[in-house]
Amino acid sequence: MARRPLPRILSNGGAQLARSRELARTAADSATDVLHPLITIARGLRRLAAAGRRRWTETPKERRGALLFLVASVILVVALVPYGPLLAAITLMAAAAWQGRDRSPAASDGPDESQSQRLKSLYEALVPYFSAAEDPEPLYSHGGAWDKAFPTYAFDGGGRISQLVVRYPAYFTDGEAEARARIEHLLAAKSGRGREYHFTWDEEGNQLTVGVLLPLPVDIAAQRFVTTPGETVLGVTDPTRVQRTLPLTYGERQRDVPPVVWRTGLRSTEPHLLALGQPGSGTSTLLRSIALQALRHGDVVIVDGGGTGEYACLTGRDGVLAVEAGLAGATASLEWAATETERRLIAANRAHQAGHPPPDDTKRPLWILLDRPTAFTHLAAADGRKDPQSLLQVPLRHGRPANVTVVVADQLDSMDALSDPVRRHTRARVVLGPATAHQLESVLGAPPHTTPIDELPPGRGYARLGTGPVHRLQVPATPNPYDDATPDALRQAVLDLLPPRTTPADGETIPEQDQSAGEPEPVPMEREQEREQEAEPVPVAPEAPDPEPEAVPVLTKEPLPNPVPVLTKET
Repeated sequence: MARRPLPRILSNGGAQLARSRELARTAADSATDVLHPLITIARGLRRLAAAGRRRWTETPKERRGALLFLVASVILVVALVPYGPLLAAITLMAAAAWQGRDRSPAASDGPDESQSQRLKSLYEALVPYFSAAEDPEPLYSHGGAWDKAFPTYAFDGGGRISQLVVRYPAYFTDGEAEARARIEHLLAAKSGRGREYHFTWDEEGNQLTVGVLLPLPVDIAAQRFVTTPGETVLGVTDPTRVQRTLPLTYGERQRDVPPVVWRTGLRSTEPHLLALGQPGSGTSTLLRSIALQALRHGDVVIVDGGGTGEYACLTGRDGVLAVEAGLAGATASLEWAATETERRLIAANRAHQAGHPPPDDTKRPLWILLDRPTAFTHLAAADGRKDPQSLLQVPLRHGRPANVTVVVADQLDSMDALSDPVRRHTRARVVLGPATAHQLESVLGAPPHTTPIDELPPGRGYARLGTGPVHRLQVPATPNPYDDATPDALRQAVLDLLPPRTTPADGETIPEQDQSAGEPEPVPMEREQEREQEAEPVPVAPEAPDPEPEAVPVLTKEPLPNPVPVLTKET
């Protein structure tokens, strides 16, 4: 059977629909052009009516009668004058056309004189980097046209560049990090200092897009984040490379912001974290924020090398196994952590070999948080003791299958004093505070796509998880609640997240003594009599100048006569 051709409406229906859509668009544009005067007059009449209504509303009630009489007189005069109604209609249409005109300011076709001067100076500064003597048609040359090199640009209210697209010749070495860093530094200096710029290199199109990043919010306090077990929020970042948002509270408001989420556990590729920064940059704040999140599902061991009491609020809380600030206590706690890691590995391995699930005591996460461990290194070397960092080798190397996570925070100047296992096994990195481009690249392993600035708020820096991109980071404000300089709102936010204090196993509490008197509280007389009645027999021994070595005292409740007989063994 021969195949019948499809109907014409089905064979080329797409082309007909496109042609019909184009005809409809053309007809609409033509109708708009023809009816534009009517549209303008109708808009003017609406504005005149609104103005008349507003004038009537603003007129006091005692004057409205006179206003009505005046309007009626004008209408009567216009009606009696020859050609009055026609002249009134023409005047009304003219006023409506004038009121209905488009009042939006005309957009300028190009930059003004100051903006042109700024773009020209930027173009001249890029000439030595983007020009070559053997180029027959150079895109960049002294005295050349900058509009060909900058196809897109935008300025902010202060007259500084807020967005710029830079075209560069194909022979520029955009694949070299040093060459790109020079261009980024030059553009940041010429566009205005004190701001952070984001650079996007398009190697295929030979274009560089420069954008100004908005400052990250610094008013985010410590709070309960909407996360699952094994997820820790390090802070907030830009929405450029993060596909997830979290609802966070800003005082009384709530917004969805993109977070930097660090995932730990059995399937984590970066189970341990290293945070470095300058003094006062917020590394202790980051550790407190991590500790408060870790206590929701696990146990925490804290080692404070600074010895300033930054973690005193966590002492004696549920889930906090130890808070050590001395060398002996830190060494003992880390030795226990290494032993606990080995025990968990052995228990999990035996369960796997027997075909059973791992024991429950090996599933609960254990967090080891160390603040400035290099301070103990110097103390241990001075006393001839073992470096506490050497005890981290087992938790760092075998902590992931044992649900043990290690977080180390120290200063940038002490990075060389960190042990080799710490630098090797901490794949999640955070740098807080001012830092040079070389320091950021040496710690994070890759340069950031933004220009670092000199003045940063506390908790502001960069983060990189494994081999991922470098993110800007703002750590939530988690100050020490026992510090007198802490604002009341931030102090209460941290106190609300602290777990309750640990209750002793026997449920007893130690009565507080009066420190001024220095003596224990008196015991009631009835309680004293009960103790005397329930007292056990007390052994009474005779007072002899030379008691025999094998003499045994006699137990009795009644007073013994004098002399007291002594029982001895028969020889």
